[in-house]
Amino acid sequence: MWADEAALDAAGRRLDEWETSMADRAAHAKALSTQVQALTGTATSPDRSVEVTVNASGLLIGLRLDERIRQCSSAQTARQIMATTRAAHADLLKRLTDTTTKILGDGDPTGQAIVDSYQRRLGPDEGPPDAR
Repeated sequence: MWADEAALDAAGRRLDEWETSMADRAAHAKALSTQVQALTGTATSPDRSVEVTVNASGLLIGLRLDERIRQCSSAQTARQIMATTRAAHADLLKRLTDTTTKILGDGDPTGQAIVDSYQRRLGPDEGPPDAR
């Protein structure tokens, strides 16, 4: 009978550990979701004439153009906006990576999958030749 009780106690401990582990993962996932939703990425062009801010989805939520931009051609302005948007995406990706690592730990497979997903969506994209 002792062996059965010991096995039952061991199984109970494993279930308790599993439950605690699942509760911890759920808490980490909730914290990560909350923090990721609040992330933004921002970048400024080298000449400081364009500033772009993107939200957690990578969508443009802020665009500041300095008055000096009026001295540039529309094609040059478009190139600066596109390049600065790519830099804002890179900033967002760095912030996402740092946040994910802080919450889930370095090398966590779920965290890496999240970062990889963002990298595919926001990673460097040169765009069509006329946009470079």
